[in-house]
Amino acid sequence: MVESNQVLAGATGVLLHPTALPNSPVCGSFGAPARNWLKYLACNGIGVWQFLPLAPPDSTGSPYSSPSSFAYNPWFLDVDDLVEQGFLDSSLMDELPVALEGQTHFVDFDLADLRSKTLGRLLLEGWANQGSERHLAFDDWCREQFWLEDHASFMELRRQFQGLPWWQWPEKFSLREESSLNSWKNQHQNNLLEHRLLQWHLDRQWQVLRMQARELGVLLFGDLPFYVSRDSADVWSNRSLFSVFPEGELEFQSGVPPDYFSNTGQLWGTPVYRWKNHQNSEFRWWRSRFARHWQQMDLLRLDHFRALYSYWSVPGDKETAEDGEWLPSPGSELLELLRDDCNGRIPLVAEDLGIITSGVEELRTQFSLPGMKILQFAFDGDLCNPHLPENFHGNAWVAYTGTHDNPTTLGWWKSLNEEVRERVFEEIKNEFGQPCWQLLEIGLASKAKLFVAPLQDILCLDDDARFNKPGSIVSNWRWRLDAFNAYFFDSLKLYGERGIFWGRSFDDAASLLKFSSSL
Repeated sequence: MVESNQVLAGATGVLLHPTALPNSPVCGSFGAPARNWLKYLACNGIGVWQFLPLAPPDSTGSPYSSPSSFAYNPWFLDVDDLVEQGFLDSSLMDELPVALEGQTHFVDFDLADLRSKTLGRLLLEGWANQGSERHLAFDDWCREQFWLEDHASFMELRRQFQGLPWWQWPEKFSLREESSLNSWKNQHQNNLLEHRLLQWHLDRQWQVLRMQARELGVLLFGDLPFYVSRDSADVWSNRSLFSVFPEGELEFQSGVPPDYFSNTGQLWGTPVYRWKNHQNSEFRWWRSRFARHWQQMDLLRLDHFRALYSYWSVPGDKETAEDGEWLPSPGSELLELLRDDCNGRIPLVAEDLGIITSGVEELRTQFSLPGMKILQFAFDGDLCNPHLPENFHGNAWVAYTGTHDNPTTLGWWKSLNEEVRERVFEEIKNEFGQPCWQLLEIGLASKAKLFVAPLQDILCLDDDARFNKPGSIVSNWRWRLDAFNAYFFDSLKLYGERGIFWGRSFDDAASLLKFSSSL
């Protein structure tokens, strides 16, 4: 029960994907909107910004099914900064597509794609006029990005073949015939340069944000999907590491078995890993992937962590997940190497939701990884429910009202019957403002080392602001904050104040979980 204003030392955070930032023409950016957002967090004593994968999304807008898991989403490139720094002439601004008035409260994916493509073309056209110092800096950066050439080639081929998946490209490209691919690269050097330039500028802008976050004391908390899309530069260029046949057909695919959510289970359509090949290379691809993300942020959530212990493997020709089997993963070997890479402690949070076995819990505990607790899952009447704060064992948890996959808390509240609502009231022992603040108060009062709330819950928004509904491809990933307005500032201020009331410290974000080696 919520009875004391002294929790074990902990921090508060907010979950907000950069696409949802306001004050930019089509999509949230890495420019002034993000810089201001970091300042607003810091001045309200909120020490953690959590966001979803920064990678390019798929056609539905999902950043969890990216064509390139090492790259940034070009939608995030801030044009105002490019103009101010002389990379783009202000007279060219009118060539960039913008959202119509009144349509900036959601992301138009087609418009965002068109804008980033136009921006890439304009940057390419002006590149020859940039000074030698910038050319040298760009060349040095490119040499350090082992993934960049495959990314640029993949994205350009995809563009030239009108978005077809790589296994439907002409065989010389789908099978990566060396002579044909090299000849094609020579013919399209400028096109490939455009993709490299976009990624360089994105990296420059993100590193400015990261430096600002460090100066402000705000920890950047990112997200890493466990599996990668079959139609990705990763699979196209590293086929031996994934369970696909040379022509692209799935040999074995990922998912989860039938459970109380689905009688046929879930089939995700992403290839499972050929773990033996990863072991033979000492997990070079995995370690490079983690290293790339730890260059960008301080802490990572590993989605579907349980697959590091065992994974559900389904033959590639099956249409449901029923005919799969659990197979062991060499996750302990990988985590041992990551721990060595990170000087003894891994800056990782385990997404351990759903049906989790004791083996998964032991793996998480063995490497001192915090897990997750979701308050929306807590009030089913089971006194042993692990998401009830009184059942948190220790403080090595990241607690949430809900995640990007859940309803907003107001949407959740509206769906509850009176019996469940009474359980929430009983937990908090008083009525603290709006229903959303009931759950926020419970989370802030918990002993979880970090409590994170989606911004939609802090603003008490209903399900019109829901970010993602699993199993649906309609209207997901589109929500944007309208503006940094008075209501926003008042709500964020109250959230920070309630965190301080419950003993949560802004300074404690710097020592959060102790293993963030960059702080």
